[in-house]
Amino acid sequence: MVIRLNYPRLALSDLELIERVVEERQRGKHQHYFLQIKDAWKTRVLSYIEFSGNPEVIEIWDQMNDASVHGRFKNLYLSPAEQSVQKPLLEKLRNRELDYCPSCGEDGTPNTLDHYLPKDIFPEFSITLVNLFPMCDICQGAKGVKINDDEGKRIFIHPYFDSFIDQQLLILNIQEPFNAPTSIELCPHPDIERELQELISRHITELAIPARYYRYFQSNYLRLLRLTGKMRHKGLNVEKQLENFRDMALEKSINSWGYIFYDSVLRNEDLVSYLSNEVLPMV
Repeated sequence: MVIRLNYPRLALSDLELIERVVEERQRGKHQHYFLQIKDAWKTRVLSYIEFSGNPEVIEIWDQMNDASVHGRFKNLYLSPAEQSVQKPLLEKLRNRELDYCPSCGEDGTPNTLDHYLPKDIFPEFSITLVNLFPMCDICQGAKGVKINDDEGKRIFIHPYFDSFIDQQLLILNIQEPFNAPTSIELCPHPDIERELQELISRHITELAIPARYYRYFQSNYLRLLRLTGKMRHKGLNVEKQLENFRDMALEKSINSWGYIFYDSVLRNEDLVSYLSNEVLPMV
């Protein structure tokens, strides 16, 4: 359900952005502070990039113990001046033309930007471009400021850096009765290595994706029963038509909700046989 995003290629890199921000701060009351902190700030951002934003590795910056300092960085994001260098960059990220949420794969235009490492904990990354990506309101509300689990392992997949999300992450197990399934289960794909399967499980659990997908499944399964009835009435090959639906969903992403649905139907030989040959319910 997580969909890979291309690395943000904007007018400035993250290091160039810091240079410009510090230059602009020289006209304000915190000019000396930002000039003094510039190199250390750059080092922090370089570490973020080197370690792919991984909160298992990136520690909280001691400089952020001071609440007033904390606010100086957060305000760069929360209250950018009209002519500030970061304002158009943030707006461009918000205006990304997506029709799905990168964190859950659900259809719909994401309404907000999320900080992968939360600005309340890592304010120095408030305007770090690779720390920001579109997210739907449901995911952002569920994510909050969580970063690691009780064992210190990161919870969330990073849509810029985690290249393994180019492959299918989840499969859907559909149990009988096929006329009205009452049991479905989203599971990490068995071809993915164990450590990444555990990360996928943490990600979908924290964002409540299984419960959300179940609602999607219910409506789409009823639609599937109606469509297969029409296919059979027209003498069409049900399995071939389902393959076409799966391939169309693949145009969006191998981890889109539609692709997971049709791929899992086709993986289930008993279900395909039921849809192709058995008496279907009137729905």
